[in-house]
Amino acid sequence: MKESRQKYDLAVIGAGPAGYVAAVRAAQLGLNTVCIEKDASLGGVCLNAGCIPSKALLDSSELFHQASHNFADHGISVADVRLDLAAMMARKEKVVADLTQNVRALLERNKVEIVQGAARLTHADRIRVTNGKETTAIQAAHILLATGSVPVDLPDLPVDGKVIVGSTEALNFDTVPERLGIVGGGYVGLELGSVWQRLGSKVTVIEMLPRAAAGLDGQVARTLTRELKRQGLSLKLKTRVADAKVKNGNVTVSLVSDKGTETATFDKLLVSVGRRPSTDGLGLADAGVEIHPDSGRIKVDASFCTSVPSIYAVGDLIDGPMLAHKASAEGVAAVECMAGLPGEVNYDAVPSVVYTAPEVAGVGLTEETLKSRDIPYRSGVYPFSGTARARCLGETLGFVKVLAHQRTDRILGVHIIGPRASDLISEAVLAMEMGASSEDLARTVHGHPTFSEAIQEAAAGLLHS
Repeated sequence: MKESRQKYDLAVIGAGPAGYVAAVRAAQLGLNTVCIEKDASLGGVCLNAGCIPSKALLDSSELFHQASHNFADHGISVADVRLDLAAMMARKEKVVADLTQNVRALLERNKVEIVQGAARLTHADRIRVTNGKETTAIQAAHILLATGSVPVDLPDLPVDGKVIVGSTEALNFDTVPERLGIVGGGYVGLELGSVWQRLGSKVTVIEMLPRAAAGLDGQVARTLTRELKRQGLSLKLKTRVADAKVKNGNVTVSLVSDKGTETATFDKLLVSVGRRPSTDGLGLADAGVEIHPDSGRIKVDASFCTSVPSIYAVGDLIDGPMLAHKASAEGVAAVECMAGLPGEVNYDAVPSVVYTAPEVAGVGLTEETLKSRDIPYRSGVYPFSGTARARCLGETLGFVKVLAHQRTDRILGVHIIGPRASDLISEAVLAMEMGASSEDLARTVHGHPTFSEAIQEAAAGLLHS
């Protein structure tokens, strides 16, 4: 065993959105930091096989769709629009490669040591890193676990990577599947379904729950479902897959719903039913790190410290939504707590985004949650069709909804479906972080013409309600 050259103040296990951001913050605070990553490419699942490649394909496929269907509305005639899937995939790979190189450069610039290999806890302050035949022992005063998550497996739908696939394979098809089935109507399933539907695939989304994208504001979810159906996606809700058989390069599934049983055949079947913490081989039990028996997530206190005082955990490993930006915020907060600073995350102001077309974004409580908790509220809704900018771009579908407390007027939630929702939501997040009222939003001067005026108008609708 090769001993490491020095001890560290902090060892971060995982170089994804939580890990590399935490490592940089630690270095800025003067901590001697090492970041350990098992994969050759830094950036974690988000950068290499999740957020970034999927968004690259979403943008490319949207441009292809616009050129094929919408350019004529703007007086632009494009003849013989053709898809070069290989070029589209190459562009996606370049985007990923450029960003992973940026992560490495960022760590190196901040003098964070990078160690490649699979990490396993051996003591409260020690880690064994294995890279091929080489093993390295690392000692650190603090250890931050940031290993992210992996897809949930379904025993009845074993992923073979060819016909029955996971999200990673669905980002790398070399041809457009004529028929694509997607098990799971969550954010990932809807986004990848949108990509391949725009490129010519007949997409069927199979979801056990009564609606897709569960967790969204109900009015937003209904609008999104209606629009996705109009675009051509088939959504089979309250339906489960009872059986799947692969034969001659296709997969035939038995679907069970309250309407009975039916069969469907697909060229590819994407299984996207959620994720679980990536803790296999991490040595949590040996180190004494406690996990929740039901969820498998690591128990932490308000400072992100586990049951072992020197070991911390963040991101998909602990409770809360599995979102890259939530993980990054926790990584920074955990490191600040280690350094004796007041690090924290306001979970009431963590946004969520679905990158379909139209985009969906939300922050705070939904109407359904407010009703279930008997919280008195008022609602202001404004359609994008009422904004000049949306009219100019021909993107008028959707609306902004602002929810405020009935008595105090404090903003409780903002939900957007429509153009640029992923960017517009930041104004609402900041407003909630600052404890703003709907009147604050309504009286803030917005540029004209802009999409953001829809937020102002939705808030203004509450002034006299």
